[in-house]
Amino acid sequence: GILQHPDGTVLKQLQPPPRGPREQEFYNKVYDSDCCDSILLELREYLPKYFGVWSPPTAPNDTYLKLEDVTRKFNKPCIMDVKIGQKSYDPYASAEKIQQQVSKYPLMEEIGFLVLGMRVYHVSSDSYETQNQHYGRSLTKETVKDGISKFFHNGYCLRKDAIAASIQKIEKILEWFEGQTQLNFYASSLLFVYEGSCQATTVRLSDVTLAEKRGVPKGLLSGGDILEYNNNIHVINSTENGKIEASVSKGLSKFYALHKKAYSKRHHSQLSLKVENLEQDNVWKSSTCITQEHLNGNVIPQLEKVFCHMPAEIKESANVEVRMIDFAHVFPSNTKDEGYIYGLKNLITVLQNILDN
Repeated sequence: GILQHPDGTVLKQLQPPPRGPREQEFYNKVYDSDCCDSILLELREYLPKYFGVWSPPTAPNDTYLKLEDVTRKFNKPCIMDVKIGQKSYDPYASAEKIQQQVSKYPLMEEIGFLVLGMRVYHVSSDSYETQNQHYGRSLTKETVKDGISKFFHNGYCLRKDAIAASIQKIEKILEWFEGQTQLNFYASSLLFVYEGSCQATTVRLSDVTLAEKRGVPKGLLSGGDILEYNNNIHVINSTENGKIEASVSKGLSKFYALHKKAYSKRHHSQLSLKVENLEQDNVWKSSTCITQEHLNGNVIPQLEKVFCHMPAEIKESANVEVRMIDFAHVFPSNTKDEGYIYGLKNLITVLQNILDN
């Protein structure tokens, strides 16, 4: 397992030879202080930072890789480990090893990736849902899209902002793979992390406080009013409905005036609301349905219609990390890593389908 060091890094115990020394050699090569290979220097952007090896004073023969804790900056990190590539065995694997790996997930060659596990924070219950590798191996061509989308659902709605940000980061890694022919990766993974929680903030629309909520990106309107518009606006306890009802009812018209103002001045404002015509119609049809009679306890589901299902492109970029991990099976090569490239492309396709639908 991965251990946490008091200094904020994580410790990954070195595996037995040849895997452990091979992974250590990989990190040493990429993070060599004398490295001047542009391919390897760029690769650093997509890995956890490497701080050498470490051994505990009580067990000097135990060696650990000392790595950046990619989850450290997150309050409630949602984490997913996805093995990438058409083969989870390396070119030197025995026939027995090949058979063993193929039998674990026969669809690996066709799908190009395998979900090894996920941990998703649900805002509604303030708890985590965890899935292990058996969950990933149960996914078929028909169910893999729904299986992946589960990672981006926070119990209220789909985090399309996190999906869009993840796609952008995978595309950067894909660009790196398309441009290099010196390394091939087997049984290596992508680690996905996004912020699932909510930190206590106030939505301020001019002088109107709409509600107390947590963890929401905010945009600054040209008039100085703050419009916070992510998909966590629904995090308001039912007991608070009475408290906010009055301020909502008197401030709702101002709220939508600001919202439309932001849209009409999208090219001249720091807040970009890029809504296509069809989407725009849908959004405003949803918003106009919030009339006085909807305010007695039903304001939350009504606001969800507006905020939860807005196109991803109108939300600010989510706090997301996508890093490559697990390098016990990385080998020199003189060709593109077609298996890994295939897996990345297929994963992007699946994520894009989740967004589009």
